[in-house]
Parts: sequence; C-alpha cells; structure tokens
Amino acid sequence: MSATANPPLPPVLAGPLLRRLQPERLVLWLVGSRALSLRLQLSYGEQGQAPEQRDHVLDDSQCRVLQVGEHAFVHLIDLQLDSPLPCDVRIDYDLLIASADGPAQGIAEWAPHLLYEGAARPNFVLRARLDQLLHGSCRKPHHPAADGLLCADRLLAQAHEPEQRPALLLMSGDQVYADDVSGPMLRAIHQLIERLGLFGERLEGALVEDSDALYAHEVGYYQRAELLPALEHNDSLRERFFGGVKKPIFTTSSADNHLVTLAEMLAMYLLVWSPTPWTLLGSHRPQLDAERARRYESERQHVEDFRDGLDRVARALAHLPSLMIFDDHDVTDDWNLSAQWEETAYGHAFSKRIIGNALIAYLLCQGWGNDPQPFAEVLQRIEAMSAARDGRNHIDSGAQDALIDSLLRFHHWHYVLPSEPALLVLDTRTRRWRSERRRKRPSGLMDWEALCELQQALLDHRAAIIVSPAPIFGVKLIEAVQRLFTWIGHPLMVDAENWMAHRGAAQVILNIFRHSRTPGCYVVLSGDVHYSFVYQVLIRHRKSAPHIWQITSSGLKNEFPPRLLDWFDRLNRWLYSPRSPLNWLTKRRRMRVVPRIPSRSKAGERLWNGAGLGQVFFDEQGQPKEIIQLNADGSAPVSFVEDRDAARHAAQQAQAGGALTIGDKSAR
Repeated sequence: MSATANPPLPPVLAGPLLRRLQPERLVLWLVGSRALSLRLQLSYGEQGQAPEQRDHVLDDSQCRVLQVGEHAFVHLIDLQLDSPLPCDVRIDYDLLIASADGPAQGIAEWAPHLLYEGAARPNFVLRARLDQLLHGSCRKPHHPAADGLLCADRLLAQAHEPEQRPALLLMSGDQVYADDVSGPMLRAIHQLIERLGLFGERLEGALVEDSDALYAHEVGYYQRAELLPALEHNDSLRERFFGGVKKPIFTTSSADNHLVTLAEMLAMYLLVWSPTPWTLLGSHRPQLDAERARRYESERQHVEDFRDGLDRVARALAHLPSLMIFDDHDVTDDWNLSAQWEETAYGHAFSKRIIGNALIAYLLCQGWGNDPQPFAEVLQRIEAMSAARDGRNHIDSGAQDALIDSLLRFHHWHYVLPSEPALLVLDTRTRRWRSERRRKRPSGLMDWEALCELQQALLDHRAAIIVSPAPIFGVKLIEAVQRLFTWIGHPLMVDAENWMAHRGAAQVILNIFRHSRTPGCYVVLSGDVHYSFVYQVLIRHRKSAPHIWQITSSGLKNEFPPRLLDWFDRLNRWLYSPRSPLNWLTKRRRMRVVPRIPSRSKAGERLWNGAGLGQVFFDEQGQPKEIIQLNADGSAPVSFVEDRDAARHAAQQAQAGGALTIGDKSAR
C-alpha cells in the first residue's frame, strides 16, 4: 500500500528533544511529517506570584527545516534570547503548531505521552552549576536487558524541586547500533521508509544498483554481510589488511543486518527516540527460511519491550537537556581503528558511502544539537543534496558524495560547555593519531594537534569534566589482552581501542594531567566497555598533584558476558594488586589507581555488570561526592564506595613519598 493511501500522519514523528540549553540560548530537535509553523511559549516564576510569560514565533532563522523524505522534515530549533532565562527555576514550555483550519495545538494535544502526571506542559530547569548529572552509553534495542534511559524517567518523576533535577544527560557513545540491527528492527525501518517516503539513493560499487533494490534483495535480512564491501576477491589486499583471514571491511561480528542507506539510518533514529513511528507500522514479518524465522521471533520480544518503553524515554528527553557524542557503533564497528582500516574502508566507494551516511544521520539527529554553530555550512550542503532529487525521489549521488567528503574532512565534532565545572566532550574517532610505520596497529584515540587543543581548553580551570567515550584509565588486564592481540597482528579481533594502545597519545594525555596550569580536579566520564567502574587516580610522589576520577557507566541497554567479566575482574585483582610488579610495566606506572567498590559487591568485585544509567553528584570544588549506578531492572541503585584497605595503603604511600592523599581537598 502506498503512503498516500494511509490515514493522515501525526504532525510530529519524534521530539521535541531538549538539547543544549543555556540561559541565553535554547536548542531543541524534532521531526515532523511536514514543515511546521511553530511557536515556543515559556512560563516561569516564583510560587504564589503571577508567572512571567514569553512567546516566540519561530522564523526561518530560529528553526531550520530540512526535508529528508516526502513526509519527513527535521526541525532544528536554535533560539537566541534577548534576555537570559533564570537558573534553578522550573520553566514550563510548549510548542504550538499552527493549523490552517483550526486553533494551534500544543504538546498536550499532539504528544500527551510527554507529560508527567498532573502537568499541563513539559518543563526544564537551567542549573547554575553542574552539581549533578546523568551519563551512559551503548543502547542496543534488541539486547535482553531493560532500557537504562527509563531510569532517567523514573528519576524525573520523583524530582519535583528544581534543585533535585540533574543538570543534564550525557550520552557518551553508541546511542544507536548501525552495525548490529535485529530482524524486527530492520523490518520496522523498511516499513517506516515506505510510510514516510524517505529519500532513496544510488549505490555505486555495490552488488545492488540502488536503495530500492537493496530493500527488495533476497539477502536483505540476516545476510547483509554478503552485500557489504568484502575482500574475498582481492587476495593481496586481504593478506595485507587481515593477514590472510577472510574478513570484510566491516569487521563487526553482527553485520547480518548492517544499515546501509541514509534513509535506513534516519529511520533508526526515529524508532529509538520516539514511540510515534511505531504506531505507523504493520506487524507482518518478511519472508524468511525456517532458521532465520526462529531467530526473528527470538528477537521480536526484546524489540517490543524496547518499543513499549519509548513513551517514557521520550518524556525524559523532553524534560532533561541531553548532550551526545559518537563512538564506533553509531557508524560501524572498528571505525577508524587503524590507518589500514581507513585506507581500505575509504578506498571503496560503497563502504565510504555507508560510513558517510551514518555521519550525515549522526549530524542531523545528534551532533547538531550539541553545538549548532560549526555546522552552518554543512547544513547548506544537506539542503542542496535533498533538493537535488530525480523523478524516483533519489538524492543526487554527486551532491551526496560531496557532502560525505566534506564530513570526512570536518573536525569540529567535539565541543565545550561553558559551565562550572567546565565540560569538555572529546571526539576520539575522527582525529586519530595514526601509526605511520605499522599501519595496522591501533591508532591513538586523538592526534597530537587535537590533544594540544584539549590542553589549551583546560588551562586555568579549577575543575573539569572530560567526556571520553573510551575510558582513559581502564581495566589493566583487559588492556593487556588487547595489547597481546595487537602484538601478534590481530587488533581487530578484540577491538584494541584504548588510550594506552598508542604510545604517543598515552604519553600526551597523561602529561596533560600532570601540567601545572591544568585543573586541580578532573572527572573523566566514559562508556563503551559494557560494564561500570570507578577509579580514583593519584600521581605518585607529587605534593600538588590533581585529583583524577575515572567514572565509567556502560551500557544503557547492553551488558558484558557475566562469567567472562567475573574472570577478568578476579584475575585483574590478582595480577595488578597494589604490590604487584606488573604495575610498573604499564604506561600509568607513575600513577596509582585506587578502585572504588560497588556497594552490592559480593566478593570484592570492582566491576559492576548491569544495564543502567550513571549518576554523579559534585561538591563546590567540582569533585564527585557521590557516584551511583541506577539499574535498568528497577533494583536498588549501586553506590561506588571507598575501598578502605586500598585507601589506607595509598595514604601510607603518600606519607612516605609525598603524594596527595585521597582525602585531601585543598585548592591547588
């Protein structure tokens, strides 16, 4: 059935999502089924007093509308305010949609699921300082675990006072899994593409001519690895890149349903941010053989459970400002892992298109809302690409490839929030420190120039929160395993991506922490690894050394294999105990890492394995005063508490060698 024969579409398909909110600037994101005429209303005031009202009709300069389908329009709202909004006050807001045949409709009419009980409008709070925040990563829809973003909704339902509200939600990577998609999710994506008329494209260098042929291809479900750029027919290239192993460019082990087209990736975002698109879909499954049909049915319940929680996820995202950064699965597994990976992937027209499509979708659905200013020129290119369509509604390949080339040269995905403490979000994917002599070795997560820029941004701040998708201070045993596989020539087998894997990047980032003019307190927030842990890091034999905290929360909807993680945890404690000589073989030998223990640890485990969301509370100096993991399954939260034996040992070393003790809170 064609899209035109279906019932009318709702005006808003996804959103609004609150993105970067500051007293003088409000950034919001939504997707409509048509270009919407919007009016933003704000209301706030002290209890018992008449509220102050603001009414902003959003013109073209304040609301950028980008068409991505016949019935799909991304609305990027960036409202600069003449007078700033107050901090630490609840601000009610509404987005009114003008109608040609009736009164304007507000959120209560077109998205009542976004309202908490008893509320007539959604609201937000602009916190004067980052005294608490939420953070997490790795949200895979078909994973059996519950969705960690539901923790944010439960928290907001109870946080009635402005001072109880987290300042923001930080999502530190893998908000979507473009490279690991279940059959039911891919079916939903294809149905949504048809329903909304998302634009198609030609596919140069592929086994299929265009997106229409891809969606109809017999290997379109659970066999997409056969369509992806592969090296089977180029023995010399395979030998050079994979050491003779028959392996495709796209190295994920879950590439059976790897997303390919821009339409697929945009549809995925709509389906993970909002419940509304799911109401537009049918329930019939594609034609599959018996084995794949069983797999499809086994995945269906997990996807349906994910879908059933999206009304509450959308509600949280409409009340809490969110900031994001990509990691590999937002694009593809092993993205830019090594110089050889880059040469091979970007040297093939089809693989380059897939990576570029993921970057375009990330820009529209995540990156722009973090900091709109750097993307002005890129958005013009997207407008030109969308306008240049043929009679089949396929976007122009030349314009699409030119846009992708510009994005691969783009180096402003990182951003800084001018907050207290300062917040710096790192791009650890596109500015890699490549190995020039051994091109298949893992690249450094940031190159020398990017790290110098980071140091400049940190100068003279008293405290800083750094968002690094991969932990800077990780589990030593797991890093040692990755180093072993790299040494024998197989870094792709273990995703050997950590800060210590590249000597140059490791030395520079550790030197930044030791610099006399960089902050006296660092909090590093990370994800990626599918387990959670907290380390306090001390620099040995330094009287004025900074406080450094590594806080990792992962995943939002993903977990590490439990038995394997138990073994890693246990062996890591044995092999890298405080007195172990192995510590002096690591690049962090000048630093002492003191783990915190999960409060529900049964046998001294340092790693917490469970889907959920991290919550951190900060004191006036910008140091964490409480670190919590909220569990997606609804069980009691986990606090990361001090290991008294490790703390006592660290204090003894400090007294002997002059290092800073854990309890020292003196200003630098």
